[in-house]
Order: sequence, then C-alpha cells, then structure tokens
Amino acid sequence: MSLPVTSVFNDGYIEEQFEAYRRDPNSVDESFRQFFRMAEALGGTQAGASARPAAGATPADQQEFARRVAGVARYVSAIRRFGHLAVQLDPLGTPPPGALELKLEHYGITDADLDLVSGASIDFPHLNTARDVAERLMFRYTRNLGVEFVHCGSEEERQWFRSVFTSELLTRPMTADEKLAVLRRLSEVDGFERFLGKAYVGYKRFSIEGTDALVPMLDTAIDEAAADGVRHVAISMAHRGRLSVLTHILGKPFEQVFAEFEGRHDHLEGTSTGDVKYHLGFEGRKVVANGATVDVSLVPNPSHLEVVNPVLMGLARAEQRRANNPLERDERMVIPICIHGDSAFPGEGIVAETLNLSRLAGFSVGGTLHIIVNNQVGFTTDPTDSRSTRYASDLAKGFEIPVIHVNADDAEGCVAAMRIAVAYRQQFKRDFLIDLVGYRRHGHNEGDEPTYTQPVLYARIKAHPTPRQVWGQRLIAEGIASAADVDQAERAVAERLQAIHAAMPRGVGDAAHGHESDHQPPECPPVADTAVRVEALAAINEQLLQYPTDFSPHPRLAKQLERRREAIGETGGIDWGHAEALAFGSLITAGTTVRITGQDAERGTFSHRHAVLSDVKNGRKYVPLQHLPGATATLEIHNSALSELAVMGFEYGFSVAAPDTLTLWEGQFGDFVNVAQPMIDQFIVADRAKWGQDSGLVLLLPHGYEGQGPEHSSARLERFLQLCAENNMMVAYPSSPAQYFHLLRWQATRRPRRPLVLMQPKSLLRLPQAASRIADLATGTFRPVIDDPHGDAKRESVRRLVFCTGKVYYDLVAKEPGDHVAVVRVEALYPWPLDEVSRVVDLYPNIDEVAWVQEEPKNMGAWSFVAPRLRVAAGNALVIRYIGRPERASPAEGYPKAHADEQGRIVQEALDVPPPRGGTGVRRSAALAK
Repeated sequence: MSLPVTSVFNDGYIEEQFEAYRRDPNSVDESFRQFFRMAEALGGTQAGASARPAAGATPADQQEFARRVAGVARYVSAIRRFGHLAVQLDPLGTPPPGALELKLEHYGITDADLDLVSGASIDFPHLNTARDVAERLMFRYTRNLGVEFVHCGSEEERQWFRSVFTSELLTRPMTADEKLAVLRRLSEVDGFERFLGKAYVGYKRFSIEGTDALVPMLDTAIDEAAADGVRHVAISMAHRGRLSVLTHILGKPFEQVFAEFEGRHDHLEGTSTGDVKYHLGFEGRKVVANGATVDVSLVPNPSHLEVVNPVLMGLARAEQRRANNPLERDERMVIPICIHGDSAFPGEGIVAETLNLSRLAGFSVGGTLHIIVNNQVGFTTDPTDSRSTRYASDLAKGFEIPVIHVNADDAEGCVAAMRIAVAYRQQFKRDFLIDLVGYRRHGHNEGDEPTYTQPVLYARIKAHPTPRQVWGQRLIAEGIASAADVDQAERAVAERLQAIHAAMPRGVGDAAHGHESDHQPPECPPVADTAVRVEALAAINEQLLQYPTDFSPHPRLAKQLERRREAIGETGGIDWGHAEALAFGSLITAGTTVRITGQDAERGTFSHRHAVLSDVKNGRKYVPLQHLPGATATLEIHNSALSELAVMGFEYGFSVAAPDTLTLWEGQFGDFVNVAQPMIDQFIVADRAKWGQDSGLVLLLPHGYEGQGPEHSSARLERFLQLCAENNMMVAYPSSPAQYFHLLRWQATRRPRRPLVLMQPKSLLRLPQAASRIADLATGTFRPVIDDPHGDAKRESVRRLVFCTGKVYYDLVAKEPGDHVAVVRVEALYPWPLDEVSRVVDLYPNIDEVAWVQEEPKNMGAWSFVAPRLRVAAGNALVIRYIGRPERASPAEGYPKAHADEQGRIVQEALDVPPPRGGTGVRRSAALAK
C-alpha cells in the first residue's frame, strides 16, 4: 500500500481529506483512499482506527489515533524503500549509513505504537501486530540484501519483488551441500590467483581477490538460466578478475593461461599482434546440474572500460534470432551478462548510452544482467572523487532498473541476489543490476603500490581474511565443515595447479609470433560478379512500389517514388536511394538479410531512402522491403538513439555474430563519427590483429564539401586511411549509385569478412550527372578505378593526369576539362588498387605530371595516404602534385562565400595546365625502362 509522504500528518489536514473522501472518494489521492478504506473497515467511520479508541473518545482522540496508525503504516512502508541503507555491505566493516526514515520518531510514533496497530490494518492480515510486520520486513530488507525496486515504474514489477521477499523462495537458505560447493569454488578461485602470484611474480593479472564471489554468482546465473531453457550466456567484462572467469566459468585450460604468462601464444591463430591475456575472449560449453548444455562466451575487449557493453548487446541480439525468420527473436534463449567496475559505471558515458538502448525496439535483448564488481576504489581514486551519487549503481535507477547491493564476503547473499536477477530478467525481459561490494586486495595491478594513496584502506584490507577464509570459518561455525576440510580444499587446488604447471614444456616464448604479415603488401581483393539481371531488378522495383490497398502514403512522397518506374527505363536516372533499395532487394530475395540503423536511417538524413513509409491518415508504418514475394530473408531497419559510440558498437557486435547478414550503421553526418572513435580504433580496425575476430560492418558516412561548415563536411577520411593495414578493412568513396550498388552486393558475400567504410554523398544523392542506368547495375561490377570517360579520345594530348575521389570529380568535370587534362576517379582507397592506377597512368604516354585533387585540407582527406602510393604507381618518374585546401586546423570554411571561393580556386588550379615542357613523355618512358 502506498501512503501519503509527508513526515507528520497535520490533524486538520487529515480531517479535511477524510471529509472530502466521504463526499467523493475520487476527490482525494489514491494513497489516502487506500488508507481511509482500511480505517473504515477496521474502525468504523473514523479515519484510521485499527483498534477502536476508548468509548467516549473525543474527535481529537480519534484523530490522534488515526495519526498513529498512519505513522505506523508509513514506517512499515519505509522499510522496503530505505532498508538497503541499513544493510552491512562493506566486508571491511564500514557501518551502513542508516536512514532517518527507518526511525520511529520520524513518523511521530513510539515503539509502543507498534503493538497497538494490527497487522491486518496495514495490509498484513496474516501477522498479529505491526511489530510482527516490522520485524519480518527488517529481516527481509535490512539483513543481507540491499534491494532497491520502488523506483520501477510498473506496479506489477514492484509487486513481484514484494512477493519474492515474502515467499522467500529465491532468498532461501543454501543447503549444506550447496555451501560446501561454494567453499570448493572459492578455494579454486583463491588458489588460482595465489598460484599465479607466486609462479609469475611481478606480472600483471588484475586479480579478482576481494570479489571472489563473482565466480559462484556466475555459476548460479548459468545454472538458473539453463533450468529455464537458456542455451547461451554471453559475458563481457573488464580486466579485473578476467583470468578467473576465463578458467573457472568458460573452461579455458590452465595450460593456455600459463603459456600466455610465459610468452607462448601458439593457440592465438589468425592474429598478427595478439593481445594481453586479460583482454582475450573465449568460447566454452558448460554442462549444468540438470544435464543441460549451455554455451558460454566471453567477448574480447580492450582496456577502454565499458566500451564493450554495446558490443555484447549486439552480439546477443544476433544470437537470439530465429533461423526461419530473422525478424523474430527468442530473447529467453540468450542472456547477456555485463560486468562493470565501480568507477567506470558512473564515470563512462557509454554506460548510459547503452542502458538507453535496453528498451528500444531495434536494440532490445530482453534484459541484460549487470554486475558491478565494486572495489570501493578506482585506480587510485576514492569514490568521493569519482562519483556524485551514494552508490556506484545509481545511474541505473534512472532507467528503472532494479538494484540489489550485496556484501562480497556473504556468498549466500551473492547467490540469492543472482537467483533473483535471473528470475526477474526471464519474467520481465528487462535489465537487472547487482552491486557486488568488495575490495581489491592488491593495487590496480599487482605491481602497483596502493598504500601510497590509500594507506588506511589497505591496512584494513591486509588485516582482513580472504573471502574463502570468511566462508570457511562460517561453515566451521555452522558445523558443516571442519577446519581440516577447509584446509584440504585449499591443498587440493594448489596440488592440482602445481601438477599442471610442472607438466608444461619449458622454452622461450614465441617472440616472433605476429610479425610475419608486417611486410606483406595489402592486396586489393578480387571483385566478385555483382550484376543482377534487368528482369529481376525490374521485378523488385515494381514490388517496392506496391502498397496495401488500405495504406495511404504521403502523396508528395508517393509521386517522388513513382519516378523510380521511369528511372529504370531507357532515360535512366537511378539515384542513390533507388540504387540502394535495389541492392537491398536483390540481396533479400537471394537470402541475405540486411540490417541498417542510424539516427535517421528509416528516412535518411537527406530524405533519400524512405525505406519506411507512414500512412498519412493513421501513422501506420509500412516497409516495402519486408514484403518482397518469395524472399527468404528480410530488411531490419531502425532509427536509433542519438548516439554514435553505443549504436556503432551494437552493430559491430551484431555483425560479428551474424555473418549471414549485411549490417550497416549510418552516421547522420560523417563528421559525427569521431564520437565513436574508440569503437573504430579498438574493435573495427584491430579486432582481427588482436583477437582473430572478423566483422563485416558497413559504415555509411556522409562526406563532402558543400558549404555547410566545419561540422557538416568531413567524415575524417584521413583517420580511417591512417588506420589501414594488414587488409584490416576496405575504405571506398564511390561516385555513382551503380558503384554503390555493386559495393553493397560485394560486401554481403566478400570473404574473409572485413569492415567497409564508405564515404557517402550529400549533394550527389540527386545530382542528375551522377545518376546511373539500369544497365550499369545489370552488367559489370565495382570498379576500384574509373578512367576519364573521354580518355580514349585524348590519350596523346593529356599532359596532366588528375586523380581524385568522390564528389570533387563532378566539380571538376562541370568545368569541362580540355584535351590536356584527364580526370580519373579512385573509388577504392584501401586496399590501394596499385595495378589499376598504374594501368591508367600507362594509358597516357605524354603526361608531364600527376596531380591529386581533393576538397579537404592538405593535412586531411586522402593526400597523405595517397601521395607515396601514387608516386609508386607512376613509376617514381613523374612529379606528383597536390591541389586542394592548404593545411588547416578546421576541416572547412564556416562562411558560404569563403567556401565557394576556395572550391572554385581548387577546380581552376586543377584544370589550368601550364605550357608543355616538351619531351617529358620520352623521359618518363626511359625512366620506366630502367
């Protein structure tokens, strides 16, 4: 029952509310209605009597009695709300803060009043007095689990929690056998960590010691999930405790871990640089108590704390898809568990971005289980300096996520918390968070000295027994185990690890591992046949223009789309959005699902896609690409939250787990991609080199200089090119809808899979000169380099060979280059198409120079990447000239006139060829002959 929240009722106010209630119950708040109905039922018509006042009591006496009943009811209600503040959470002994709301005097009542009010009068008919109620609730809510759930917006959820703590099924005490199993588990964890500390002195391992209970908690999560039919548990976590999770939860062989400490990485196939041992992922399989088999995976991740969170969610969503219909998912079958740090959870913005995805239709995974491994300190930073909230977990409450705080030394409480978490997730398909409050026995790493900055804290830690010792002493006190049993469990672990370690071969680590590919030049992969028959394209085009009879698209938009019928005819005119729709449709009908998200993906930032139509009469949505007759796949398209880092990370994770799907993320403007730079640097470009992991994610980044200012011009092409190595991705800047069409189809089938970064147009989206014909889609394939379309007619007369990429090509040809200039488009920048560029250079025997023309400043764009490669392609025999903006700190001009002047200067300089120097072609030919 929810009660009025004022700390002490004013008698006159209560009487006023009661009179209003008697006249019209709906005129007062529901909390007062509940209170007055209860009072009437138990004490006649007086407002609040639970045991009637003495005969002849005055109205003032009656009001005073009602006030006491109300105070008792509010006190009892407060135990559920504020009980977590009385739980002993710190294993090091810091007393709980308590709360004024848990004191009787806060409500103007005394201890004796608890005996005057019946249990029935405050919604506990099975208990005799309010004292019985209060004692029962104190036991449930202030003993070992600090639960916060009243902030949940759904009364159904709040009632579920009340029922859980009333029935005590999920919070039931552990059996003796279960307690002994936990002792063995804690002994394994503690023994493993201490063995590493002795065998590999001075090595970083980011020990779990102090929060050892994480391992039995994960055991419980997997067991409980398996009992409910879950087939896959996917985990992400930072480096703290990762080695223990890898070995004890995922079953990574101890031999592999020891080998990594000794520098042997033979098992890390498919990588070049590899990664440190506490960043690596793993996939295992676990057989649980009921005989069920559960796949368990740990996602690899960098030291960038929390950046892996959306990657895990994307992976989980991909795994949840049903094979026969990718748009249908079974969220109960795959559970993601995200393990956080206490400083990182409130400190890193990616946490909030990812939590915000949790209930969005395009990104929901049916609930993620979150665990904060709470060391009560950051690297060297105290909680008072790292967050503005009481708890590390408070951010989650803003997303109505229930929270349980638990003492890491109380293994029984930790297991109960995890039972509740799994049950809630499976019931409501929403996130749940456990705040595991422990400590960090060593410094940030084992070579760090923590007493420099936290001397008092670490004096307490040094004097404090380990979680295994705490649990062992408890079992001894309960008579479940003897001291000898506890010691034997410890010895058994040490002996086993020592035997494994002793049996390992000794030798020098594989220092050369990972460097073989350093000197291999990147290869431009062979281009696949991506053409589609005219008849098939025409059929898809027609199907995309069909709507249900009761659907009314926007008339202006319908007219625009209707032009697509003409565009596939002889006159041509296939624009960017049209070519994309045909590419998607051709893939879907052939069995490849397409997923695309972005802040305005459904319509397209520049109103060019319109993949999702809205009925102008009722707002109903219709997606033509989801209704192609005979298609064995579909389109999944969603507008996303206003986030680059989290959404890109989600799509990266989805792509990793969905090789059968063409996965795309579109930036609103390419300029905003730098908000997601950690995801690009740590995952997209380096995943194979570090972890042997592949992704086929496509980044669509609008790019081009059209006078829109510094923040709406550049997708930072130079940064992607700087990151290119070892065939880690493809970077392209297609200049026509047909090229885009072929690239999309190629990417869907290209193996091995690697990300594709596409500079996308803005002004070219509808530029007639950039449009394609149906024949361009029905024949040929993607062309990495496109020669001047008039080149055949002026091979001998060309003296300057201009190379460029993307939109600037149309600025150049709009000024009609003369016979002395040829303009060549480089459509694929990485892998660099050396052979194709060299072939084009050889077609022009009399050139004096080669020029690279770009819109971007000299220190940006493709120039720094292209210059040495273009020089090699020209045989190192020609001047390679740069034409573009000078070096700048800002990408583009903020004033339209300044932009127009600079753009005009670049074009003029590119086409203004100096007088011939004579004989250059002969000298070049001689140089090439040498």
